[in-house]
Amino acid sequence: MVEDIIEDVNNLEVSKSKKKKSKKELKANSDANVETALVTNEKNEENIIDDKNQVSNEVTKKKKKKKKKGGEKKQTDPPSIPIHELYPNGNYPVGEILEHPIWQDGRTAINRITSEEKKALEVSFEDTYNLFRRGAECHRQTRQWVQSFIKPGMPLIEICEKLENSNRTLIAEDGLKAGLAFPTGCSINHCAAHYTPNPGDFTVLNYDDVCKIDFGVHVNGYLIDCAWTVAFNPVYDPLLAAVRAATNTGIKEAGIDARLSEIGAAIQETMESHEVELNGKTYTVKSIRNLNGHSVGPYRIHAGKTVPIVKGGAQSEIMEENEFYAIETFGSTGKGVVRDDDDCSHYMKNYDVGFRSLRVPRAKTLLNSINKNFGTLAFCKRWLERAGESRYLLALKHLCDEGIVDPYPPLSDVKGCYTAQFEHTILLRPTCKEVVSRGTDY
Repeated sequence: MVEDIIEDVNNLEVSKSKKKKSKKELKANSDANVETALVTNEKNEENIIDDKNQVSNEVTKKKKKKKKKGGEKKQTDPPSIPIHELYPNGNYPVGEILEHPIWQDGRTAINRITSEEKKALEVSFEDTYNLFRRGAECHRQTRQWVQSFIKPGMPLIEICEKLENSNRTLIAEDGLKAGLAFPTGCSINHCAAHYTPNPGDFTVLNYDDVCKIDFGVHVNGYLIDCAWTVAFNPVYDPLLAAVRAATNTGIKEAGIDARLSEIGAAIQETMESHEVELNGKTYTVKSIRNLNGHSVGPYRIHAGKTVPIVKGGAQSEIMEENEFYAIETFGSTGKGVVRDDDDCSHYMKNYDVGFRSLRVPRAKTLLNSINKNFGTLAFCKRWLERAGESRYLLALKHLCDEGIVDPYPPLSDVKGCYTAQFEHTILLRPTCKEVVSRGTDY
């Protein structure tokens, strides 16, 4: 009996100790599980943080990529991006800056470039200067592209149309607000100016040709008139060098208070100091006396003043502040005088003509089309057809006979001679003169 009681007590103690052990094991296991859970949670949090960082880094990279895409645009080849999109702030490249000449006879331009008064005056014209600069940058980029593809064997009409289409794109053609200022001139050899192919004219540019490429663009009527000469045969290089030097002389001599007659004399002296040898015969390069540079105004390519390229002329006429000029020179191995040639291609509405009553209905319709598409800027027959006109020749002749439209036929020296041309547009700013169309090519 007693032994049974002792055994029960022992069993009870054993069971209690087992329960204590199991509780301790459970507690230890639970603590271990808690620690494991905490470690797991910490790892999960670290992974989440890493994931967030990775996501944020990817977003940052994408933003950076987007910023790169939205950065400054670069021109394509061939050029296809309008100039105003390449310069969204509206600040276009400034042309070559030169000081006005300082005269010894009382006419003076000294200290203009540092004058605070002149600088303040210039600020009010900055918007106008920027319109010129936009057109000048269009001209530079277009002619750079044309120089890369022009070659012997190309039809002149193809060269003109490619050049004009590029200009329309780069200047962002918009009716009379922006567009082409006059037809592309591509006068060859003895023909010095005012030739562009009419519809159906497939004249081809040859290796031995001397071709004058003269084209212009405008923004709000403020136009760039700029030209250069293409010659593939190096035998004509002295002719081109003479005319280029003469144009640079004209630019150097131009400025506020400069006498136009003195500029002409300096141009002629430079031009006729050059010679060119062709087929064993030496020719003095002559200035073409009845061609000249000119002032330019809004929607007006010839604004009233002429810049001669030979000595003589009125001594009193001078250049004035904030006038704009196309300084152009023409050299020839012929007589140095041009005459009207056949098959006119250039036309322009008379700037000063008032209202005229027209009795011919077709002439009225054509005049309305000219007013809408060209205003007082020059145009050609190709452009009339591009504007949708057809069977217009009699109506155009009637407008010319009435004095409403003026024809500008090709201008040629004697056949067999060669002529060359270089031209730049300059701005006579109060502080300086800006050769706005100057480029790395000429």
